Amino acid sequence: MPEQAGRPRSGGGGRATRVVPLGLAVVLGVVLPVGATGVAAAEEPGAPVVRCSITDPALAEISGLVDLGERMLVMNDGGEQVAVTVLDSGCQVLETRTADVDPYDPEDLALAADGTLWLADAGDNNASRATVALIALRPDGSAAVHRLSYPDGAHDSEALLLAPDGTPYLVTKEVLGSSGVYRPTAPLSAGTTVPMERVATVNLTLTGTAGGPVGRAGQLLVTGGAVAGDGHALALRTYTDAYVWPLVGSDVVGALAGTPARTALPESPQGEAISFTGDNRQLVVASEGVPGDVVVVPLPAGAAAAATGTTDGPVPSLSDLTSSERSPITSALIAAAVATVVVWVGSLFRRRPKA
Repeated sequence: MPEQAGRPRSGGGGRATRVVPLGLAVVLGVVLPVGATGVAAAEEPGAPVVRCSITDPALAEISGLVDLGERMLVMNDGGEQVAVTVLDSGCQVLETRTADVDPYDPEDLALAADGTLWLADAGDNNASRATVALIALRPDGSAAVHRLSYPDGAHDSEALLLAPDGTPYLVTKEVLGSSGVYRPTAPLSAGTTVPMERVATVNLTLTGTAGGPVGRAGQLLVTGGAVAGDGHALALRTYTDAYVWPLVGSDVVGALAGTPARTALPESPQGEAISFTGDNRQLVVASEGVPGDVVVVPLPAGAAAAATGTTDGPVPSLSDLTSSERSPITSALIAAAVATVVVWVGSLFRRRPKA
């Protein structure tokens, strides 16, 4: 039987099969990032652009998204097995990889610097779960379920913010717009339930932006989160709007204490997925439903100036990535990530893409 992420069980984590090795996505044709309340008035520096449309009926409930430039990783809301699907820039399915874990209600997706893909199995519409889970899909093909508990009762959460240092933050979905931000109080462990602590509150107000399945309340409900690959910013979205905060280091709490820049998102039936683009200069959003557009949205004007650490030149070579200016540990990690992705991409192109 697959391990169930929704409630504790005895025994170890589930066995992963064909897990997506994320690495640093260098050879996927994206630029490698090498560095790491009130709401500002919405300003539109440019118009959103539809990148492509997802038509595969198996991807009718997109809730998590990681953009790698020429590739995208997406996951469905719910399901009976952990699954991550690789899409090309035209939204065509290249491959779906799974792990032998039975999730309760996965809602968001994030990529760690070490190549681990984290799924936030934190959905809880009825606020009835004793624990929630973070599911780790590692580049070596293994998977693990890490259970967490709230200090103040059950919450529904659909947004994961993974800080550059690897610390996960869950942001709750609150109908009145006052979302709690929680993080673990100890290192994650696959064998125990780790308590969380509330470290911040994000207060949202009505914006007047149309969209979503629940009317005006959708302007207050946090449905997804993302941290830029170069670490310069973090974002939260509702059904209707995106909010971007500048981030310094891994100080997520300090960032959320500041004033975000807001941008209205294109109207969609149930928008839950958000990512920064592979070059960290824009946002990418998607909605449940097929066909469903994947839309590139310019960063709001108040956040654009913070977009640093991107590169306009060619993708750096392996020798560039392992130069003596970096520590031996950093160089080794980058080299290992490059090797992992080279192997994975080679095997991917040897397979016949799925329809």
